[in-house]
Amino acid sequence: MQKKIVVLGSTGSIGCNTLEIVQNFPKDFKITGISGNKNYKLLAKQTKKFVPKYAVIGKEYEQNLKKEIGRTKTEILTGMDGLMEISSLPEVKMLVVALVGAVGLKPSMAGIKTGKDLALANKEVMVMAGELVRSAVKKYGTKILPIDSEHSAIFQSLDEKNLDAVNNLFLTASGGPFLNFPPNKMHLITVKEALQHPRWKMGKKVTIDSATLMNKALEVIEARWLFDMDFSKIKVLVHPESIIHSMVEYIDGSIIAQLGRTDMRIPIQYALTYPKRKKTHINHLNWEETKELRFSLPDEKKFPCLKYGYTAGKTGGTMPAVLNAANEIAVNNFLKGNIKFTHIPKIVKYCMDNHVVVRKIDMDEIIKADKWAQDFAENYIKMNHDK
Repeated sequence: MQKKIVVLGSTGSIGCNTLEIVQNFPKDFKITGISGNKNYKLLAKQTKKFVPKYAVIGKEYEQNLKKEIGRTKTEILTGMDGLMEISSLPEVKMLVVALVGAVGLKPSMAGIKTGKDLALANKEVMVMAGELVRSAVKKYGTKILPIDSEHSAIFQSLDEKNLDAVNNLFLTASGGPFLNFPPNKMHLITVKEALQHPRWKMGKKVTIDSATLMNKALEVIEARWLFDMDFSKIKVLVHPESIIHSMVEYIDGSIIAQLGRTDMRIPIQYALTYPKRKKTHINHLNWEETKELRFSLPDEKKFPCLKYGYTAGKTGGTMPAVLNAANEIAVNNFLKGNIKFTHIPKIVKYCMDNHVVVRKIDMDEIIKADKWAQDFAENYIKMNHDK
């Protein structure tokens, strides 16, 4: 029997890889809904190929999409209302959340409340509202299956029956394109240079986050909620080869790691087929080519975003939402050429320093904090505009 799936963010890199996997296993999966934001041409191609029940696009691109598709059985929906509708479809058993940023929070919660398992790549969902999401998953009896390579690695290596025996979780980081870049020249980094990731092919926002190590900061907070682990037990190791995707260290000294090629289709496929594993068409790791595995501690002075992630996570309440929103605005402005690379962490810290934390959170408080941080960061950039 086919598992019915909705893919939020089907036009992004994770979404496209998800559809490729679905295409490889037509007897196992059926695409019921897909969504894109602006890329109506690619969404039209996906709609024609998979003929989902629904396709969601940004309101301003609705007519473009309809024109590209022509006559179709697929119903076109728009905006957040459309995302909420396809995330709540009763016949759908799995929601693949491959959106970028805070937009994934409401649809993810809608999916959980209607009994769906989440295959989650949208780390901001857990960063902003990890406590609420974890509580909802427990209440509605669903599962979160992480798609991020690091969290998938921990998920595969973690013995859930012996969580008390975990000594540390080690999230590995490639170090990004500026691992060995001179600290005194970081302010000269261009957008083009920052988008040249040495190992992974990803969307622009997550690639910049990897360059600042903010990606790892967000992953630390996500790991805290996904695995119910204290921040003191979540460590980051720089591993340039990106062969070991993450590790679990136990109190007896044993370390269980998940290794593999740098190919996001591997963790995506595992999330879709869990708890089973299926033969993949992806080339396996070639041990003869694996000459060395190097590790080092991250340089938090050179990459302060990692430290801010721990601070926001430990502070709790609305602070992680502020960290995330301020970073989104800063990265967007860097990509537009409005600020320097080194301004990104400064903007994040400025917003965190000026935020009055709300400890008892609900969805309204999180959304309010997200909006406050976006506005505060934008105003700060306008007041201190310096290319």
